[in-house]
Amino acid sequence: MAPLTSWDRLVRYVSAKDGEIRYGEPIVSESKPDIDQLAQDGKLEVNVLEGPNPWEAKSKGEKDTVKQLLGPLTSKDVPIIRCVGLNYKTHILETGFDLPKNPILFTKPGPAIGDTRAPVPIPLLGQPQCDYEGELTVVMGKDCKNVSEDEALDYVAGYVSGNDVSCRDWQMDKEKAGMMPQFTFSKSFDNYAPLGPCIVSTKLLGDASGLRMKVFVNGEERQNIDTSDLCFGVKKLVSFFSQGQTLQAGSCIMTGTPGGVGIGMKPPKYLKDGDEVVVDIEGIGKLVNTMKFE
Repeated sequence: MAPLTSWDRLVRYVSAKDGEIRYGEPIVSESKPDIDQLAQDGKLEVNVLEGPNPWEAKSKGEKDTVKQLLGPLTSKDVPIIRCVGLNYKTHILETGFDLPKNPILFTKPGPAIGDTRAPVPIPLLGQPQCDYEGELTVVMGKDCKNVSEDEALDYVAGYVSGNDVSCRDWQMDKEKAGMMPQFTFSKSFDNYAPLGPCIVSTKLLGDASGLRMKVFVNGEERQNIDTSDLCFGVKKLVSFFSQGQTLQAGSCIMTGTPGGVGIGMKPPKYLKDGDEVVVDIEGIGKLVNTMKFE
């Protein structure tokens, strides 16, 4: 199948020329550019892209400069977010569990999508045990159903760095979550799935294996893993989740997080008001957000 996108990297941004929000393809020479830093320094130039959505956007033949970098997707672009629990082998084994035979799925709604460099609003009930989860996130670029693993990448637009912000007491506490841990409500508040800094095409990253992911809280390294440690990789996840159900264009798959989250520390280190979380994935770049307690 022909490449799904006309671009290799895509950002959504506020134009320095006229303040309009546009899509663009970063003009870079490095194979692993720091898109976030270039934008922070006011040095990120792009070829302007235009289209009804990110995966169909095409070059207009114009150049522009980024005034403010946004997340590449909005809630209107994303019909649903599929999330995978316990998907890094070393983390699964160190917690004493057996490796699962099938992916463990929960979902987030579209309004959970948030921008990079934007505060994540933490509602009152989410403040006591607010946590982070750095995750490689897959962006579907074409509807698919019942696809094989060999076909899976034909439907993937690319990858973005994501943070599965979580409310642990509403996930795990029996008095709040009930007798069984529940994930969707505890992870579905508005902007609890910030994404950034750009979508990087499968043309550059293939199946996204072998990428180093690091997560920092206020500059302290908390997570450090290679995506080759995923129990279920991108091809398997796309194929499995498409069985009997349509994966819609724009939907995302958050592929799971490794050890190093706040709840796993002794004592736990939950996020506080103003804490900064950076999810930095090799070949994609840094997603940066601060927690804003409402």
